[in-house]
Amino acid sequence: MAAPPPAAALRRWEREQARLRAGVVEEDTEQWQKDPSFTGLERVGGVDLSYIKGDDSSACASLVVLSYPALEVLYEDCRMVAVSAPYVAGFLAFREVPFLVEAVQRLQQEEPKLKPQVLLVDGNGLLHPRGFGVACHLGVLTDLPCIGVAKNLLQVDGLTRDEVHREQIRSLQREGDSFPLTGTSGRLLGMVLRSCSNSSKPLYISVGHRVCLGTAVRLVRSCCRYRIPEPIRQADIRSREYIRKQLCSPLEVVSSGALSGKKETGLDD
Repeated sequence: MAAPPPAAALRRWEREQARLRAGVVEEDTEQWQKDPSFTGLERVGGVDLSYIKGDDSSACASLVVLSYPALEVLYEDCRMVAVSAPYVAGFLAFREVPFLVEAVQRLQQEEPKLKPQVLLVDGNGLLHPRGFGVACHLGVLTDLPCIGVAKNLLQVDGLTRDEVHREQIRSLQREGDSFPLTGTSGRLLGMVLRSCSNSSKPLYISVGHRVCLGTAVRLVRSCCRYRIPEPIRQADIRSREYIRKQLCSPLEVVSSGALSGKKETGLDD
């Protein structure tokens, strides 16, 4: 396991987050986003990193592009990568985003016609201690619209998984039901969405870049055949399968979210 970074490195990361945070656009910038049916949206991307269980330095970085609205895989890129930066809560992007940026760049060079018009990211955007989670980080560096889709509540700005929050989750009776996440600061940080009828576990949606929250929630819901939106689900499935094929072994594989969750339960960056 990588050693924790020194305090000076954390301060440098904080400064970098603050610098890039100034570039986040929290509103719709594309014409298709303004259409109730997303007319003009043809390609939706998803990204994921999967790790071998017990080895947090070897991972498979995966980028997939799906057709929209059919949600059929048009493109996939899976690469084994050596992860050197340690996991630190609130700084997941410095560990994983460089590999995802490289995957987007390869796509732009090799198959520019398949460039995604929006990326769904397994993690948070504005719902973050410094308002700059992995979905914001990837969005600003690639200049693509990005949406954060987390499986657990990141407890920031007074948000907690208390009985009130659990009762709100129980109130989500139907697919598409949602409620807002408003911090003690009064800032709207995201939405909690019941994404499918077959699972009562919600998703935590937040703005990454170049999309407003309402559009983000509508798009995520439209991409869900199961609880997890299909672009992220396919990126996860394919990265896990790639690792198994590379190792020719039935080793257990864990997702990036599971890795960070083990280190700080219930947190997704």
